[in-house]
Amino acid sequence: MPSEYAKSLGARLRSIRQQQGLSLQGVEEKSAGRWKAVVVGSYERGDRAVTVSRLAELAEFYRVPVAELLPEGSGVRHEPTNKIVLDLERLYDAGAEDLAYVARYARAIQQQRGDYNGRVLSIRADDLRALAIVYDASPSGLVERLNEHGVLVTDPRSLFQS
Repeated sequence: MPSEYAKSLGARLRSIRQQQGLSLQGVEEKSAGRWKAVVVGSYERGDRAVTVSRLAELAEFYRVPVAELLPEGSGVRHEPTNKIVLDLERLYDAGAEDLAYVARYARAIQQQRGDYNGRVLSIRADDLRALAIVYDASPSGLVERLNEHGVLVTDPRSLFQS
């Protein structure tokens, strides 16, 4: 009898396949026989255990991150983040090529918000996640990169004290 996790994983696999408009037979055809309909079906029912390497291969076939194949509650898919505060002067003065997207995004947010105080800019969690996607990183990985460049502000009030 399949475990609850195997059933949840299978339901997630089925959902991704169906979102892509594929039948089990369609998966077999599209993969030129690499993925047999009966095998994928048994993964989806939770009747057959899928190894990590096979799951990674299946994710590649579906062109989705492996984490998207994992069931809800796996603790992998969504990383909680809070807003961060950028030191705009340091960001714009740094001229670091690998921060060019952050600088461009910050300017766009300033324009959208009409916020031109020029010192700091709060980046909301959703903005941070979007930027992380551009950098092919997790939000925490991007925060680490920003911190390494010295463009994060830990206490924004300290910038305005004389």
